[in-house]
Amino acid sequence: MAENISLQDAYKQTKYQVNGHGPRNIQVLKEAFHEIDGQLESEMYGKGKLIEDFQDKMAGILGKEAAVFFPSGTMAQQIAMRIWCDRKGVKKVAYHPLCHLEIHEENGLKELHQIESVLLAEKDRVIEFEDVASLLEDVSCVLLELPQREIGGQLPEYETLVKISDYCKEQGIKLHLDGARLFEILPYYEKTAAEVCSLFDSVYISFYKGIGGIAGAILAGDEDFIEESKVWKRRHGGDLISLYPYYLSADYYFDKRINKMKGYYRTAKYVAWRYNSCFGVSTLPEEPVSNMFHVHFDAPKAEVERILTEICLETDIGLSSNVREKTETTSYYEVSMGDSFGKLYIDDFFNVFFLLDEKMKKAKRL
Repeated sequence: MAENISLQDAYKQTKYQVNGHGPRNIQVLKEAFHEIDGQLESEMYGKGKLIEDFQDKMAGILGKEAAVFFPSGTMAQQIAMRIWCDRKGVKKVAYHPLCHLEIHEENGLKELHQIESVLLAEKDRVIEFEDVASLLEDVSCVLLELPQREIGGQLPEYETLVKISDYCKEQGIKLHLDGARLFEILPYYEKTAAEVCSLFDSVYISFYKGIGGIAGAILAGDEDFIEESKVWKRRHGGDLISLYPYYLSADYYFDKRINKMKGYYRTAKYVAWRYNSCFGVSTLPEEPVSNMFHVHFDAPKAEVERILTEICLETDIGLSSNVREKTETTSYYEVSMGDSFGKLYIDDFFNVFFLLDEKMKKAKRL
């Protein structure tokens, strides 16, 4: 029966899904706007009390002088890199080989802004202080992604961040934080957002990952930096006539979930422990440092898809809808814990991992 339905379709049809906050459907917007006055006046082209109040709120939380809302993080981060490069007169920035700007943006930084990337560290580990200190090329900015998503959400130690920050200040290099999942790492670091952001000259955060909003991002920094970023936002077409569906829903879900991050983190550690107890399954990191991690299988992609599809059909619980190939004989997927896990009954949860363990053992015997 599992051969007649795709994993994605089987996952969508399940009653319970372990990852995230639930389906990203129109209900996400309807819930956010349920109690909003329909006569409330929206902003126009980035100006107005609603959006300005939200931007001021986020600047305060991040400990920065100012902040501006962007429709996408891609736009926000490319603009940040452009500003730092223009100010120093050096069209080079340094970041991890698996940085979002390097692998997911169709070479936008180079094609739109003529900025070259200098890659730091090996692909399978985080950037360490020595990687930055041994830079041979002059760069305008170093970008750190916390956590490093493509390697399971790994993090450098906080003391490493402090050393990198101090070094960059001494060398006249700006330090930018790709904090798409900033709030998700705070329980591990045991720091506030403002404390982490104080190490960086500019900061980007996302509202649709751990926060679970529709879309949108904040770029924060000094007042003059943000004023310049607003000019670039207009040049990029980021000043839509109104952005209220995005920032109002971002504000709603931020308030709803910001105090749940510690719970998501604890849940991630517990779920990772259950994965690691299954035959032929391991997590990266072994113990998560945020609400996300990767699950690796000693089985090919097609085999894991079949197993997960069977589990969906047999239990009405979805573990993942997207398996990626690692090698011809191994595969993995990403896990991100949110509100959905709390809807599961504990007996059903244990049953799912019992089935996963049995099916992985059976697949190995075959």
